[in-house]
Amino acid sequence: MKTAIFGGTFDPIHNGHLTIARAAVSRWALERVLFVPAGRPPHKAGATNAEYEHRYRMVELACAGQPDFEASRLEAGTENSYSIETIEKVRAGLAPGETLYFLIGADAFAEIRTWRRWRDVVDSVEFLVVTRPGHEYEPPQGARVQRLEDMRLDVSSSTIRRALALGKSVDGVPASVLDYIRENRLYGA
Repeated sequence: MKTAIFGGTFDPIHNGHLTIARAAVSRWALERVLFVPAGRPPHKAGATNAEYEHRYRMVELACAGQPDFEASRLEAGTENSYSIETIEKVRAGLAPGETLYFLIGADAFAEIRTWRRWRDVVDSVEFLVVTRPGHEYEPPQGARVQRLEDMRLDVSSSTIRRALALGKSVDGVPASVLDYIRENRLYGA
């Protein structure tokens, strides 16, 4: 089975995330994209805006009805979430020699050398790097990298949070996720 890990804070998940995952499924014939909300991301300053359970539930709603998308609780908990540990958990369920993909933005990939056990990460997965204008990166030696080019996405989680806090209309979020945000009064909605 061709599996990709797509991690992030997903605070909240939005249509840009889904568009990226659909493009990766189409281009590399992925059979499963695991959307893995970070429990406690060590690379983000401060805490997330919404608690883990809310972020997980929004991912679950966004993935509903899409058989190749799966919400995953692999990083649930209060400990820091490290990609290598998630990779090892997913790899344990794969057939020997099966390629595991890691879907990542160019901005995050540019910082790969700051990750815990980054050399093990590089050795364990094939990266599907979403290129973004203005984000250059130099892959570490030995990294297997394929580029997902020209993903021009005009949506971001921070813009969505600001709009919700100001009571403005919000575009770029699945309807079920937006309903959940409003029902639970997340982000000042």
